[in-house]
Amino acid sequence: MTTVRITRTALTRGTLAALSGLLAGFAALTVAELVSAAVRPEASPVTAVGGAAIDRTPAGVKDFAIRNFGENDKLVLQLGIVVTLALFALAVGLLALRHRRTGSAAVLAFGVVGVASAVTRPDSTGIVDGLPSLVGAVAGAVLLYVLIGRLTRPRRVPGEEEQESEGGWDRRGFLIAATAAAAASTVAGAVGRTLNGRSAQDAVASREAARLPAPASPAKPIPAGAQLRVPGLPPFTTPNSKFYRVDTALVVPKVDADFWRLRIHGKGVRRDLEFTYQDLLDRPLIEREITLCCVSNEVGGPYIGHARWIGVRLADLLKEAGVKPPSRGGKADQIIARSVDGMTLGTPVEDVMDGRDAMLAVGMNGEPLPFVHGFPVRMLVPGLYGYVSACKWIEDIELTTFDDYDAYWVKRKWARKAPIKTQSRIDTPKPFGRPEAGTVMVAGVAWAQHRGIEKVEIRVDDGPWRPAQLAEQDTVDTWRQWSYPWKATPGGHTLTVRATDGTGEVQTEKRTKTVPDGASGWHSVVVTVD
Repeated sequence: MTTVRITRTALTRGTLAALSGLLAGFAALTVAELVSAAVRPEASPVTAVGGAAIDRTPAGVKDFAIRNFGENDKLVLQLGIVVTLALFALAVGLLALRHRRTGSAAVLAFGVVGVASAVTRPDSTGIVDGLPSLVGAVAGAVLLYVLIGRLTRPRRVPGEEEQESEGGWDRRGFLIAATAAAAASTVAGAVGRTLNGRSAQDAVASREAARLPAPASPAKPIPAGAQLRVPGLPPFTTPNSKFYRVDTALVVPKVDADFWRLRIHGKGVRRDLEFTYQDLLDRPLIEREITLCCVSNEVGGPYIGHARWIGVRLADLLKEAGVKPPSRGGKADQIIARSVDGMTLGTPVEDVMDGRDAMLAVGMNGEPLPFVHGFPVRMLVPGLYGYVSACKWIEDIELTTFDDYDAYWVKRKWARKAPIKTQSRIDTPKPFGRPEAGTVMVAGVAWAQHRGIEKVEIRVDDGPWRPAQLAEQDTVDTWRQWSYPWKATPGGHTLTVRATDGTGEVQTEKRTKTVPDGASGWHSVVVTVD
């Protein structure tokens, strides 16, 4: 009977020790959240550690995450961090039951990880960014030490409230301390989130107050024949809410446009320039139809979308700064665009200044940029994959050379230069679909930004290539829809598509992965005709 009682007591103390670890971890995070309100929201441990994890993740792993989780990859990472912290906290609680000081020290050690992550991030403002993780870790370590003390207090002398020290530990003291800690941590977290939310509210207010002026150079109307009336085809213009998002920002930056500034400087710059958001709005704006595509897009993938963008011609700003392209004797051949979150993108100066509609965009489909797409300002260069051209939340443009500087993705083995490859996709019928026998409309989109699409062909099984019917082309910087009326016969079939761009180059059959400069190959779907 005594053995059973001891076992139950040990089990109870072990469970409560694990709970103590969780409470200590919770306290560390919520206190850090509160302190980050006085520093900056990006300095909170989950954001800092998550950002550091993204920075150090190999390109292949990132590509896997994007391919399998899409826009939810950041949520998966955040959940992974929380689960990891919870497991760590449970283990530390059990460790502290046997080695009280060692367990508390482990909490402090994990805080050091948060400090190191915060101060080494590309967007770090200095050592002060480590303060939330440090203060949070100290709070968690002290709480764990106190709670474990209630579980390891020596048995009291018989007769002195022995009912409260059953099994050799202070049950009432533990419950009071744990309850108070949970309540205080919850309050700290709520206050921290509220305070951190105020800066975001200012950013939201600045976006709501933004008014886009009429462009000096408006886009031409989209031809009526650019949108085919085929069920299953995406709309020619992608709604902002449906536009793909692929970036490394664990938490979407919310920038107050009233305080935003853009600096242009570096090699070949005759004089540094600085612009406010209003400065850009006051300049002559251009409005253009441009299709964007992510380099992480697999053959037939979804990471492509089309929008009407409005902004300032980037080449004009560079010329005002005295910049010349390399072909005209310029000293710089690379633009390094820096985001407020520390991201760097490298873009060829020659491409920006060759006459294409490269811009600093301030509007998307008739409204100020959504926060997830770069408000207040982002960069766009038609014909280049986003990782070398489409910097969101941009705040700095430095002129340099490819020999002197490797941008974020280049350091991770992606190509320095990345023109978009000629690609095509079958949108309907869907893979493994079961259409009825008879005429089945096969349709999709093709793209080769800044070259345009000249021809699309379809092949059924191993038959000959047949020309598809092309929708009217808007511009060479936009995707193009196509359709093909297929006389479907019962049985299993493979449908394959390929495109020819405006230069006469036929889309290659050679299948490659997205790394280092974009996927290639023909897209095909397998269907069964009933």
